[in-house]
Amino acid sequence: MSARIAAVLVVLLAVLGGGALLIFQQQRAQQASNVETLGQPLLRGLQAAELAAIRIVEPGATLTLALKDGRWTLAERGGFPADFAKVRDFVLKAIELKVGQSEPIGEPDRARLALNEPGKDGAGALIEFLAAEGKPLARLLVGKKHFRREPENPDKASGDGRFVMRPDSPKTAFVVADPLAQASARSALWIDKTAYAAEMVKTLELRLPDGGGWRIERAGDNADWKLVGAKPGEKLELTRANSAAYMMGRGSLADLAPADAKPGETGLDKPTLVSAITFDGLTYTLRVGKKAGENRYVRVAVDGAPRKERVPENSESAEDKARRDREFSERVKRIEDRLPHEKALADYVLLVPASKLEDMLAPRAEMLERKKP
Repeated sequence: MSARIAAVLVVLLAVLGGGALLIFQQQRAQQASNVETLGQPLLRGLQAAELAAIRIVEPGATLTLALKDGRWTLAERGGFPADFAKVRDFVLKAIELKVGQSEPIGEPDRARLALNEPGKDGAGALIEFLAAEGKPLARLLVGKKHFRREPENPDKASGDGRFVMRPDSPKTAFVVADPLAQASARSALWIDKTAYAAEMVKTLELRLPDGGGWRIERAGDNADWKLVGAKPGEKLELTRANSAAYMMGRGSLADLAPADAKPGETGLDKPTLVSAITFDGLTYTLRVGKKAGENRYVRVAVDGAPRKERVPENSESAEDKARRDREFSERVKRIEDRLPHEKALADYVLLVPASKLEDMLAPRAEMLERKKP
């Protein structure tokens, strides 16, 4: 190889090496801003101990979760209790959100990804984390779901993640790995769905607006039900009676009716009445109104207080007495713990799944045994 060719090769290597170094430096400069924040907390500085409220604003709806007397409540629903576990999980998810994939966006992109603030086209859900006296701790806009692979029905699919944006950084969108299903102002997603629990029912009665209905009762918790006023040849369907009484002890909520719901709209101006008296000395009254989708409008009233003393059984041994006294005390304690919540339900119009009420609302004819042909 001549000296001239060798010199040319050296020059080419130097040029190529310098070019590669320049490209590497340019790429590093372009990626530096994202690399530095990759894996960092998205809502830096947010601490659960400082939280006093969470406000969720969507197009046409606002919901405020407020910490009151050590309990989370829904401000727009008259202070109805929120599900503590759901609030806790949502707060922990928000704190743990990490900066991952990020993209520069402009105004058209924000509308397309539903990352505009409420009040604008293409608005998402604005989540505001507030300290005492409304002091802002963090704000986050939650937009459309993110899918690695587009599903057949995106609206019903949970999503692999979510597009989010910090309002203080409107030119950058992030993709977080959590779909943030709770980022909604729908009260049904947040309320404490614990309802009435009329256990050990002694008497159960249905009264229809037209005057019809039925009444069943039993002598003891393990005794068979009897139909009051049964006609000759009529026999109570025990399975249906047991199911109706059982559902009185398993009440659950689907949602709350709006505070401005009118009795004429809900059917609570002419309700169907379901009344249960328990062996514990409590009376539960359900005023059942119209259907609303898969639910019914219901008002609940709970009266009375649990019995404080147990009546001993005949020939009860000392060992049995001690055990039964202990079980009775534990039962009274459970009732006293849940009773304040049950009695507070009287202040609200509830939406109860219609399937939970079917057996209690069964016509009298359906409470009877069918005669074999």
